[in-house]
Amino acid sequence: MLVHSPAHLATLRRLHAAGGRVDIDPDTVLMETSLEAALRAAGGGVHAVDLIMSGSVERAFVAIRPPGHHAEPAAAMGFCLLNNAAIAARYAVTHHKLPRVAIVDFDVHHGNGSQTICATDTNLLYVSSHQMPCYPGTGAREETAGGRLVNMPLAPGSGSKQFRAAWAATGLPALAAFAPSFLVVSAGFDAHLDDPLAQLRLQIEDFVWLTRSLVELANTCCAGRIVSLLEGGYDLHALAAGVSAHVIALMQD
Repeated sequence: MLVHSPAHLATLRRLHAAGGRVDIDPDTVLMETSLEAALRAAGGGVHAVDLIMSGSVERAFVAIRPPGHHAEPAAAMGFCLLNNAAIAARYAVTHHKLPRVAIVDFDVHHGNGSQTICATDTNLLYVSSHQMPCYPGTGAREETAGGRLVNMPLAPGSGSKQFRAAWAATGLPALAAFAPSFLVVSAGFDAHLDDPLAQLRLQIEDFVWLTRSLVELANTCCAGRIVSLLEGGYDLHALAAGVSAHVIALMQD
């Protein structure tokens, strides 16, 4: 409830109690175990924040389904029931009293829910690269909310050159200027060239490059603290390779 309305949680519980399959929208389906999975996914992000803040670990990757960055404060959408990244970020601010937390999102789809939540919170910064036009239709460069949002839309067919240029020229400098106390990463691997749901053409090495850049930035501004949460990725081979390379890069300094 740091992120979602009581009505949204009540709706999910009511639909869950009805049993069986419930189609919330054409993309978002609730099954008998979906609510438990969503609660555990959100709890995984919170637990990872606690582990890092206690000094038990420096960085963490949370391997979860369902993803979360499309979930709005009062609505599930786009495969997402709860906004895992925003919950983790708000928890770091409210529970651990961190002054600035940045959400970094490299999923091929724009995280409309994360943007909505960050747009009105001066403790949070949302930085996203994503294909445009593409689902859900948000994330134009002009959507800034007075500096709390940094959107880097990429045209269909964009690849390594455009992706790295956007982050090097805009995303990473914006993060450095914000000087976050903690990084929360929405790690989607559906911008890979083999993914069937969009048309960006990233290679595994591009995810590694950005991950290493984020580790370097975190080591400079926030004692290396990063929680990375799995978002999209719908070609299983590309997803597995991307996650593996991402986790290895998170572990290396």
